[in-house]
Amino acid sequence: MADDDTGFPPGDGPSSGISVSLTAGTLQAIRERVGKRGVSAYLERAALRQIERDNLDELIADFDDANGPADPEAVAAKRAKLTGSPSSGVGAGAAA
Repeated sequence: MADDDTGFPPGDGPSSGISVSLTAGTLQAIRERVGKRGVSAYLERAALRQIERDNLDELIADFDDANGPADPEAVAAKRAKLTGSPSSGVGAGAAA
């Protein structure tokens, strides 16, 4: 990584060209959504979302290390309260 790539938070700083390899199907799906000229912006947004997810995963892991894992039933009850839907037990919304 060049020195001019350091010191910026994600999503900030000058643009820098790189080479990225994608499967043909993935690239086709992206181009169908945003056109040929929107691929870079789409990948930038996708990378920023992944960085946010990685940061959240690290935060959760740090919390779990300090406090132990969350009680699945308590999480389900709080999720039901927040969403207004009845709690469907352990694992509810795990795929969300």
